[in-house]
Amino acid sequence: MEPLTTSYPLKYSVHKARIFVVFLSMVLCTTILCLLQLRFFKPKIKDFYSFEVKDSRGRIISLEKYRGKATLVVNVASYCQYTDKNYIALQELHREFGPSHFTVLAFPCNQFGESEPSSSQEIESFAKGNYGVTFPVFHKIKILGSEADPAFKFLIGNCFLLCIKLLVTLVVSLNPGCMLLSGNIKVFINYGEKQELSIQFLSF
Repeated sequence: MEPLTTSYPLKYSVHKARIFVVFLSMVLCTTILCLLQLRFFKPKIKDFYSFEVKDSRGRIISLEKYRGKATLVVNVASYCQYTDKNYIALQELHREFGPSHFTVLAFPCNQFGESEPSSSQEIESFAKGNYGVTFPVFHKIKILGSEADPAFKFLIGNCFLLCIKLLVTLVVSLNPGCMLLSGNIKVFINYGEKQELSIQFLSF
């Protein structure tokens, strides 16, 4: 008589193998997710100086190098009715108060009346050649809309006008003009596009 056989051990082995495959797949997926997170995860932006921007030649520059200084962030244009007055005022401010404790950071933008059609390097050469600017002129950016530069978007979203006399708070919806950051990273004044920059700055 032939010995009796049963399929239970075989079924049990197949069941264990399936469990092992599922477990191995879960471990593999978890490992891949962790690696992707480590690769693409970016630290939470705490302030303006946590951003990176491009200089006029397209090289990445960390704004961390300006931390601790009072910083005047301004969008500039070469063919605006305020070009001469603003560049002259900005250079005077930078020369008088900088560069140890104060700096001007200029970001060209063509969104306001298409008054800055030139390339970033041409803009920098224009500013240095015509006005002798010694403050940095960065890569041309967009300030408004879905393609707005992240650093400027952060500033606009955190900016309020501090007026000692009127104590008025404004929402920036058009040209943000100039934004002055104190040494402790607070955005505490926003100069309108048409304000007299030197007078407003010096009287604050």
